Order: sequence, then structure tokens, then C-alpha cells
Amino acid sequence: MANVIVVGSANQDYVMTTDALPAAGETLLARTFQKFPGGKGANQAVACARLGAQVGFVGAVGDDDDGALMIRELRSEGIDTSEIEITTSERTGMAMVSVLPEGENAITVVPGANFTLAPERVARAVERLITDDSVVVVVVQGEIPVESIAASVVAASKAGARAVVNLAPFVELPAETLQAADPLIVNEVEAAFLTGYVIDSSARAQEAAEDIARQAKSAVITLGAAGASWAVAGASGIVPGLPVAEVVDTTGAGDAFIGAIAAMFTEGRELESAVRVGVEVGALAVARVGAQASYPLREEVRQLAGSRQRVK
Repeated sequence: MANVIVVGSANQDYVMTTDALPAAGETLLARTFQKFPGGKGANQAVACARLGAQVGFVGAVGDDDDGALMIRELRSEGIDTSEIEITTSERTGMAMVSVLPEGENAITVVPGANFTLAPERVARAVERLITDDSVVVVVVQGEIPVESIAASVVAASKAGARAVVNLAPFVELPAETLQAADPLIVNEVEAAFLTGYVIDSSARAQEAAEDIARQAKSAVITLGAAGASWAVAGASGIVPGLPVAEVVDTTGAGDAFIGAIAAMFTEGRELESAVRVGVEVGALAVARVGAQASYPLREEVRQLAGSRQRVK
């Protein structure tokens, strides 16, 4: 029984630490290389499950070693993988991640099997995973076909579930899909596509969240180290970022944030409260290497919140 359904991508992350990104025609040597399970959908599912939510995942992988690993890793987190399709037409998606010394990253994704996820199958899978009133939240991102994103939101609406739409990477969605998002979650770059202006200050970030919330039921903009802005009809604000002693790797930090928000919605949290937990989870994640490997358990988040209260 799932109270969160994540519809999205599952990728194998190939992570290189490097001193700089190569220019056109240039060859550089990386310092280290590692492989991690990733993909925005799978990342968000794991982050959500580690905070105590019951999670079901809808996606597609190739009939290859990477796909088998993706399924094993999700199962090890207690995630229902019964609706992952194994396809022979494409290999499992992959992401090439370059991590710079300050922890920032550059990512190129090869969608592979993720783009075989058909809208009809998404709708059927979500219906099968829904048991009575068990599902509270359906989460979807931009690393699957647009038609399948829309089908996920329609299925959520039919079930009376909350549709969390992470428009990353940015893709053009039908107006009715955006209108059902609660919240529509983007970063500063994606927010600029939606609003038509650059997010260059906290005041501008709050204004942008308010503007985006007019296109959706609610909105959240992640601001990296600066935290996040949020807006819903009649209210908006900024949740400031938390200090991090050393930023090791920002890969998947946004997914940790989104998974945390979905988990908090299952507990009845309001948007601002859910965003605060998301910021805490993101701060813990950037202090470790990798995406899913960096995501904290619920007790770690409680300890962080407790230490912040003692400092105050």
C-alpha cells in the first residue's frame, strides 16, 4: 500500500570529480569516478521513503545490468517496484555527472528507457497502485515524455490525490497540467522560463513564486544555498537556506528536497512547513557524495532540527 506514487525516471549516474569542465575540443583528466543509482524519479522516491512514507514507483528500465541494479536498489529502500517496466527496446537511462571542487555539478542525461514510458501505461499503473484512500500524493518530473507527465496528473486528479509536478528539466506542459500542480516545483532557471524574468534576489524569488502560483494551485522555487520561495493563494514567503560546513556534492539535492515535501504532505503538513523540512533535507544531502546515497533518514532530520532549536 503506497501513500506516495512517484512516476518518473531511473538512471545510472556516472559521476566524475574534476577540477574544471572541458572547453570545446579540450581533454581533461578527472580525479575520481563512481557509479550511483539516480534519475530524478528514483531519487525522489528514495528520499521520500527514507523519511517514512510508503512509496510506489512507476517507470521503465532497460533489460540490462543497470536496470536490474535500479530495481534492486529501490526494493532495498522498501519501495514498491511492481510497476517498473523492463524494456528490450532501449537501455536504462544514464546521467553523466561532473562534480566541481566547490560541489556544484554539470549533468547530461541520456533518457533511454525512460522515454518509453507511455501515457496509457502510466494511467493504468497509477490506478493499480491506488488502494482506497491510501494515496495522498502523486509526484512526477520532466525526465519522461510530456504526454506521460500529463497522464500522471490526470490520474492523480481522478483519484483525489495531490499532484506534485517538478518541471525539471523544463518542458512545455499543457495549461491544464500546470493548473493541477500542487505545488509546481522549479529551480531559478526553470522559474525564469515560466515568468520571463531572471530570479536575482530573494524578493524577486518570492514574486516569481507568486506569479507561478497563478498558473498552478501552488508553487515552490528552489534557490540552492539560499533556500526556497513558496506561494499559495493568499500567502507566500521565503524559507532561508541552512549553513553547511562543507558542500561536497550537490547532485540530487533538489530531488531530496522534493521527496521530503511529498513525505511531509502525507503527514498533513502545510506547504510552508513541508518546504522547511525540504530545506533541512537538502542541507544534509549536499554534505555527502552522490544522489540517493546522500539522502538522510528521518532521525537525522530530527537531530538537525533539534540542534537548530538548541542554537536558537
